[in-house]
Amino acid sequence: MIQWSTALLEYDALKRLIERYTPSALGQAGARKIEPSTDRSELESRHAEVAEAMEYLRAAANPQPTSHTAVIRLRFAEMPDPAESVPKLRIEGAGLEATEILKLTEMLDRASDMRAILQSARERFPLLGAKSDQLGDFRHIVRDLAGKILPDGTLADNASLALARLRRDIEKQKQHIHDSLERFLRRHHEDGVLREDFVTIRNERFVVPIVAGQQRKIDGVIHGASGSGHTMFVEPLETIELNNELVRLDEEEMREVHRILREMTDRLRAQAAPIARTVAMLGELELLFGIAQFGVEFGCVAPRFSADGTRRLDLRSARHPLLEDVLRRRHAAVVPVSLSLDEGHRTLLVSGPNTGGKTVTLKTVGLLALMAQSGLPVPCEAAEFPLFEKVLADIGDNQSIQESLSTFSAHITRVREMVEAADGASLVLLDELGRATDPEEGGALGVAILERFARLGAFTLASTHLVALKVYGASTEGVVNGGMGFDENSLQPTYILRLGAPGKSAGLDIAKRLGMSEELLQRARAAMKSSDRDIAAFLAQLHERIDKAQALEQELEQARAALVERERALAKEWAAKETAELKELERRAELVLSQFEGQAREVIETIQAGADQRKATDRAQRRVLQAKRELREQMEVNTISTLNEARQGDLETPTSRIVEGARVRLKGVREPARVRRKLGKDIIEVEAGFLKLQVPIDDVLEVLPDAPESSKLPKNVSYRASSDLYVISRELNVIGKHAEEACEEVDKFLDSAVMGSVSRVRIVHGHGMGVLKRAISELLAVHPHVEKFHEAPQNEGGSGATIVELKGA
Repeated sequence: MIQWSTALLEYDALKRLIERYTPSALGQAGARKIEPSTDRSELESRHAEVAEAMEYLRAAANPQPTSHTAVIRLRFAEMPDPAESVPKLRIEGAGLEATEILKLTEMLDRASDMRAILQSARERFPLLGAKSDQLGDFRHIVRDLAGKILPDGTLADNASLALARLRRDIEKQKQHIHDSLERFLRRHHEDGVLREDFVTIRNERFVVPIVAGQQRKIDGVIHGASGSGHTMFVEPLETIELNNELVRLDEEEMREVHRILREMTDRLRAQAAPIARTVAMLGELELLFGIAQFGVEFGCVAPRFSADGTRRLDLRSARHPLLEDVLRRRHAAVVPVSLSLDEGHRTLLVSGPNTGGKTVTLKTVGLLALMAQSGLPVPCEAAEFPLFEKVLADIGDNQSIQESLSTFSAHITRVREMVEAADGASLVLLDELGRATDPEEGGALGVAILERFARLGAFTLASTHLVALKVYGASTEGVVNGGMGFDENSLQPTYILRLGAPGKSAGLDIAKRLGMSEELLQRARAAMKSSDRDIAAFLAQLHERIDKAQALEQELEQARAALVERERALAKEWAAKETAELKELERRAELVLSQFEGQAREVIETIQAGADQRKATDRAQRRVLQAKRELREQMEVNTISTLNEARQGDLETPTSRIVEGARVRLKGVREPARVRRKLGKDIIEVEAGFLKLQVPIDDVLEVLPDAPESSKLPKNVSYRASSDLYVISRELNVIGKHAEEACEEVDKFLDSAVMGSVSRVRIVHGHGMGVLKRAISELLAVHPHVEKFHEAPQNEGGSGATIVELKGA
């Protein structure tokens, strides 16, 4: 079945490349099982996991000091292979060897550590955290079995109390045997019976070497002879019982070891299902991080899959991973390829010089499509693919002597199979379409084949040298021409794909570069049809113009980037300037406040030094009110002055916005004004408080919004909306308030009344002890808005109220 064309696109070589990033047998087994899929949700889930794993690796390689959770890289190197031990746990009664238990517990220990690491980073990497849920927590088992099996696979003495006791007994028994044999050697040292003065072991029993022929002089059991036959190994009679006891102890030790291993196996068998899930997830995680490491090193991105109704094949700076791997070892770089096809343009015809990169372009698109549908990141800056159900390719020379297939026959046979298999969800790759036959017939056949794939709705990429196909690409709706670049000066291909125009084959130029004689080349040019020469010249001129257009486009892009950077710099400069102006505003506010504090201290000193306490208190209240009013006015002046200075050079006042009813800010006028009407082209009449002015339009600093804009004010500066210009009531009731509070309200009330052009108001203060009435009277006596004031008539409150007549009404 040719569903994916994996052999032609070197898909297995790609899997071997991925396998290099999986150090253990678990991950390598997973890499070998990678296959393309057509399940959209599964693929999107895989790519999301790979993208998160790539981000995890980057975070582990570049830890941020401000991060609350450290990202620790997971280590899969030297991971034990549980391929044999895990299946045994499913078989009741089967026991694990000590080395198998040791490897399995090491793996479970690492799995527990990985679970803890990923769980700690779950908030930042939720998909990896969810996968870690499948890793069991086996720390209690690992803790119980830790240290009981030595690295060489033997049980440690502390594996059980019985084993420790037996091994102590064995050592004692061996010492008894040695002592007995040492005594034997000393007794027979001088009688010429001994071959060597040492103790050795034969058949797991301690023996001494005896000269052949002298064994009859010693009572014992012969356990063998040396290779030369000159030495006999004899177990003296006096050590036979001691050796028998040692053999018994060894057998008892073996039974205890077997019992301990069975007990450990049963302990692990009780967790067989979680262990199997953990082993499977370890393999998934190793493969996932191996793919992610490949993605990081090769500069890959997660591809997107376009919707069925808006299918797109879009690659930006795509690179063939196998070619890049080879060139990296040579310290060279791949020339990336970019292309874009959509529902309206599903066919791309690639032409250009030999060895110019046409076949690599087709293989790059095909292999990257397979990678995307295998859950692998693709090496490019951005990628979008339709969800293909088939990738059909005819690349290379498929001639076969055994099957009596010529190059053309093999090519046509392969294309016929592709036509039969293709549908609207196919990606079709055709290398040198119409090759190995008459160019005119090959071109006509190629056009018919491309039209068939277009009618089927497949995305098709084809490379060619045939003029008929180049003309078809230039004159057919839905077909895109693309040419591989060629440098006319160096006669070298540039390997750059340009869309919109066919490429020049440049066969004669390449032959010249490869050393073909000039005489032959001139004869070849003379033999060419004039139309062919014209087409070649036209393509050369076209590519020259394309190069100039692209150079101009690049210059324009650089200029645009420079403008963007300039705007960014200006914005930064303005922000710094505004910050400095706000600091100056804060400084002025602090100065006014310090002046107020000085005046307050003078008031306090006046109170303390006054002889008449009550009069001093009244004077102090008046001074405080006056100081507060001056402070408020001074802060308003400073604020407006600073903001006007800041805005004057940066804000333009469009004349079209100065209309009747607009709120404006004028030069030299503290309060905002309202435009009443225009008196001419350059003169307007405005109303500022109770003043009506005629001013030139140039005096307008800015047009204000109808309501104050909410903005963050500097430190110690606050905004409070004033009362309406025209007061609704002409009466103020301050009964029950303290003298200072009442005087402040009276002061505001009088300001509002004057701004509302009110001529007469009434202040109700009640009778009481007369303190409130005296304080208000003293305030009215010095108030700049008050013309005169007197006690209210009986029908308006009598001595409990005061009538105030205002100036300028």
